[in-house]
Amino acid sequence: MRFLEIKHLAAEHLPSAVELDRLCFGGLWAIEGYRRELDSPNSDLLGLWTWETEDCESGQNRAGTGAPPLQIRPMLIGVGCLWAILEEAHIIMLAIHPSFQRQGLGQALLWALLKSAHDRQLERSTLEVRDSNLAAVSLYKKLGFKEAGRRKRYYEDTGEDALVMWRSGLEKPEFQRYLAALKVQMCDRLYEKKWHLAIDIFEL
Repeated sequence: MRFLEIKHLAAEHLPSAVELDRLCFGGLWAIEGYRRELDSPNSDLLGLWTWETEDCESGQNRAGTGAPPLQIRPMLIGVGCLWAILEEAHIIMLAIHPSFQRQGLGQALLWALLKSAHDRQLERSTLEVRDSNLAAVSLYKKLGFKEAGRRKRYYEDTGEDALVMWRSGLEKPEFQRYLAALKVQMCDRLYEKKWHLAIDIFEL
């Protein structure tokens, strides 16, 4: 069985966050950058972990031995960060380990960031994304973000443009209902892919 958990990062998680950063972004932030986010009251720095337990129906189980199920050490496979600036949530990072992409985990992490923004009573969310990153653009649009502009040659490594995207109405009661409905759909899809959300992500 594969389990998932999303929670705030702590200091002991930062080395793993830096490793994931290097894998996904080539080293966007050093450990000092992540430490600044932890120390800032205006930042929410979230991590997505996975781990497995022994399948009790497999031939490798330890049934009858009296031993507890085997648990593999949790692995950090996703990081998300937002900045709360006035009434806006600036989503500045959303990363999923390449080996775990295209399984709905990015949506789960984005859901958690939007839930944090709602809890802060922020009114809008904004982000920037490479215009060539069609999967990410599709995900953001799926969760209600709309294109609001373009920053020419924003990414220095490739010279690509950045799309500026916005999502409004985060503080409204209907957005809370939207998050609740989305959570049910999201958990159902994850379960179909053999993922189990072991601990609820920020109860609604």
